[in-house]
Amino acid sequence: MATKEEQRVFSAIIDDMVKTKRIGYMEAVLLHCEETGFEVELAATLLTTPIKSKINDEAQAGNMIKKVNKLPI
Repeated sequence: MATKEEQRVFSAIIDDMVKTKRIGYMEAVLLHCEETGFEVELAATLLTTPIKSKINDEAQAGNMIKKVNKLPI
């Protein structure tokens, strides 16, 4: 199980990649895994809830998963 510090560092890396390379969260995770040799399964354990939510939103927007109705905010 990943520690909170490991999750925080991994999330910061992914957020930075999204901002600097202007790519989506899912693509940033996969690119990071490719560049560092991380297994995708290991990266999945390091994802924080906010990043999981952003990946979920991207997947719904790209019709990769079924859309879930949300209340307008």
